[in-house]
Amino acid sequence: MRKLKMDELGRMSTDDFQATQKLPIVLILDNIRSALNVGSIFRTADAFALEKIYLCGITATPPHREILKTALGSTETVSWEYISDTIDAVLEVQSQGFQVWAVEQTSGSELLQKIDIQDSMKYSLVLGNEVDGVDDEVLKHCGKSIEIPQFGTKHSLNVAVCAGIVTWEFVSKLKFQEK
Repeated sequence: MRKLKMDELGRMSTDDFQATQKLPIVLILDNIRSALNVGSIFRTADAFALEKIYLCGITATPPHREILKTALGSTETVSWEYISDTIDAVLEVQSQGFQVWAVEQTSGSELLQKIDIQDSMKYSLVLGNEVDGVDDEVLKHCGKSIEIPQFGTKHSLNVAVCAGIVTWEFVSKLKFQEK
C-alpha cells in the first residue's frame, strides 16, 4: 500500500467541475460565527459536488482570509450566494422545489440514518450557529429536522464536522444505495 500522488487522484479541473452535474443539495448556513468553519464547509461542498451554499446573517463570505485558509480554493468552484436573512434563503430554495430540512436537535427530529432520501427530490440543509443552532424562526419554515445520533458527553458536534457527516449520508444514499 502507498499513498497516491496528486496526479493519480483523477480530480477534475475547475472548469470541468463548473460544467459537471451537481448533486441536488444546497446548504444554508444560518449565522455561522467561524469563518474557518465556513471554509471547511466549502471544502465539503466541493468534495461532493453540491449545487450551492447560501451564506446568511453574520456568516462570513469569501474572500475572507480564514475562509480561504480552510477552503483551499473551493470558494472558486462551489456556487455561493449571500442573503442577509436566512428565512429569505429558505423561501428562495423552497420556491425552486427544494425540501428544506434543519440539521438540529428538536423535539421532532429524525435520526440521520433513518431518513428517507429519494433521488427524485432536491434537498436543502440548514446548518446553524455554533452556540445557538438553527434560529427558532427559521425552524418554523423547515419541513423537518434531522440529527446525528451521539453517545458521548457533549451535546453537539462542530458545525463543519456535522456538515460533512450529514452531507455524506445524503451522498451515500443518493449515489450508492441500490435501487
